[in-house]
Amino acid sequence: MMSQIKVLMVDDEKRFRDTTKKILNRQGFETILADSGEDALEKMDQAPDVVILDIKMPGIDGHETLIKIKKINPKLPVIMLTGHGAMPSAKEALEEGAFDYLSKPCDINLLAEKIKEACRLQDKTSVPQERSVVDIMIPISEYSTIQEDKTIKDAINRLKRSFLTQMATSRLMETGHRSILVVDKAKQVQGILTIRDLMEMVMPGYLSAPKPSLADSIEYSPMFWKGMFTMGVREIGNTCLSEVMSPSPAPIDGQANLMEAAYLMLEAKQRRLIVTVSGKASGIIREQELFFEMERLIN
Repeated sequence: MMSQIKVLMVDDEKRFRDTTKKILNRQGFETILADSGEDALEKMDQAPDVVILDIKMPGIDGHETLIKIKKINPKLPVIMLTGHGAMPSAKEALEEGAFDYLSKPCDINLLAEKIKEACRLQDKTSVPQERSVVDIMIPISEYSTIQEDKTIKDAINRLKRSFLTQMATSRLMETGHRSILVVDKAKQVQGILTIRDLMEMVMPGYLSAPKPSLADSIEYSPMFWKGMFTMGVREIGNTCLSEVMSPSPAPIDGQANLMEAAYLMLEAKQRRLIVTVSGKASGIIREQELFFEMERLIN
């Protein structure tokens, strides 16, 4: 994997700067903040590897800042952030030497991929090659986890926090997790609980039971369904996770090829795999990570 990448984030909105720094730091980047183009130029002596630069700022705007940055370091990749409907401005930034641009609001995972891609292309000593699973996985420390002796209620509240704490502004989006890893006291993964698992748990067994031949075409009335969901949810709340969790996702070695990851997901009918490094669970790779890699390669 790459050594830590240093990112200079330039934006006049304080909340956006602070939010982005927290998220990027969690993803393994080192983040330097600048609140204006002038501030960014002063911090160029900290030798960032990539610059994230908002186009619209008071004082010297993103375009002028980009031009000045390129005079200081012509090879430094700069990713521009632009508002909807600002395509001409974005194209102008590319002509001025920007590496790429993203429209706001931008997905944090896509932004992280663009940062890594910019650094890979700048590394002239590396030979372009397919990335392995470990290069695009989510470190397990960043994924939602819960101990196996907790209840369904605890798991739902913990999973909800993965959505509520995903920090967002008008310019940034971070999606929550749709599953939670169940671990033992030694932090070893024992199973998983997904939103789909929860929906299956609240479903009365008789709805999926074989129907008599004469009832194959039965249609339930609105009254039949009334109160059923509420009752089902309340009934499972105190159930211990160890009793109902699904088995742990299939493992895949961190050095495995991405085609192998795609194959295993399809064969096992799973949307995510546990990534192992030296036999230890170290991360998660999901359909989303493979999708972003497809987007990177096709463009």
